[in-house]
Amino acid sequence: MSNIERKSLHGHWSSRLMFILAVSGSAIGLGNIWKFPYIVGVNGGGAFVIVYLICIFSIGLPIMISEIMIGRKGRRNPITSMKILGVEETGSSGWKIVGFIGLLAGFLILSFYSVIAGWTFHYFLLTLQGLFIETNAIEVNTVFSQLTASISKQLIYHTIFMTLTVTIISKGVKNGLEKAVYFMMPSLLIIMVILLYYSVTQGNFSEGLSFLFKPDFSIITPSAILVAMGHAFFTLSLGMGCVVMYGAYLQNHESIFKTSIIIVLCDTFIALFAGLIIFPIVFANNLDPAAGPGLIFQTLPLAFGQIDGGILFGALFFVLISFAALTSAISLLEPSVAWLIESTKINRLTAAILMGLLIWFMGLFTILSFNNLSNFTFWKGTIFDNIDFFASNILLPISGLLFTIFTSWFMSNKSSKNELQDTTILQYRIWQFLAKYIAPLAVIIILINFIGII
Repeated sequence: MSNIERKSLHGHWSSRLMFILAVSGSAIGLGNIWKFPYIVGVNGGGAFVIVYLICIFSIGLPIMISEIMIGRKGRRNPITSMKILGVEETGSSGWKIVGFIGLLAGFLILSFYSVIAGWTFHYFLLTLQGLFIETNAIEVNTVFSQLTASISKQLIYHTIFMTLTVTIISKGVKNGLEKAVYFMMPSLLIIMVILLYYSVTQGNFSEGLSFLFKPDFSIITPSAILVAMGHAFFTLSLGMGCVVMYGAYLQNHESIFKTSIIIVLCDTFIALFAGLIIFPIVFANNLDPAAGPGLIFQTLPLAFGQIDGGILFGALFFVLISFAALTSAISLLEPSVAWLIESTKINRLTAAILMGLLIWFMGLFTILSFNNLSNFTFWKGTIFDNIDFFASNILLPISGLLFTIFTSWFMSNKSSKNELQDTTILQYRIWQFLAKYIAPLAVIIILINFIGII
């Protein structure tokens, strides 16, 4: 069955721009803001950016092309698309397990992502109230500790965040996903421009610029290259079914190759942009740059509390974080909801509520991992630590690896060329080489590095 004959059951993106906004929104999440700028700064600045760009174009891009290809050719949720294409290309329906791994990863990730994203609502309110004005590091750390110790507060914010996510997904592709990203992505960029102006005028912009871009090739070690490889894979929402699902809604005349390049560039640009906002403010207040939740919920509130206009711009910053988290969350929920609709024939609203409730319930274990169950540890740590490690460091690399192996090794050249029909022979050969050899090898290295073998 060809692409022209097989139709998506959930509609299509109205334009290539909407697809770019949606996939970019999925990719631009908390990691772009709290992780990427920091790893650039501590791993060689501009030198690391060069290494990272090589990695993202040789690893992230070919896998993204593969996943969009699977989605558009299959026109179903990741599990069913892999089952259909597995039968068509290899005669085996067993490939559906790859889609299941991706779906499970996205499900588990959203369960804790929602909890952490919910914290941004709390900090938005605290910032508006001026709680961080002329505060100190001890008081800021106390605020964070009080939040993670409070089951009720985290439960409220987790519930609000999941309700917003479910509401958007329940409206479908045109009235839900498209309208959400059409509003949030331009808003996110406008907020970033405002915050950049604030960072230039109030922060130590030259030091922030130097931290991010001054090349130091002496720091480019094998470890730094591994960091670049890992982030090049994880930053694009690969391996979790999101890109496959969004690809199912991409119309046949749109170029997968060109669109994927635009998305990769957008993701990298936004991540570096975030660094230009964050680090001048951090350095202006003589604070140490940090990565992870500590940067967002401890370092930056302290910085915003010490400079003019900190209440307004601090609040805007947490709106930015909320939008980035929400555009990622809807992409994590959509594959599970689409699978439930296609498997049971129930309506979208019911499917969204059911999957949302399941994920909400899973999120309770993350909330309890920070308080009542914080001493209950095994394998990698708390329940939250284990869910995060299993989903992010094992399931994602495995599913991403298998998605790209399927398209490059098992899908016929005729099928893949049909999906990449706008590419030149050279472009197609480059994608095929990267997807066959370079990307799989890199993902295997990433996987065994996370497991601890290297």
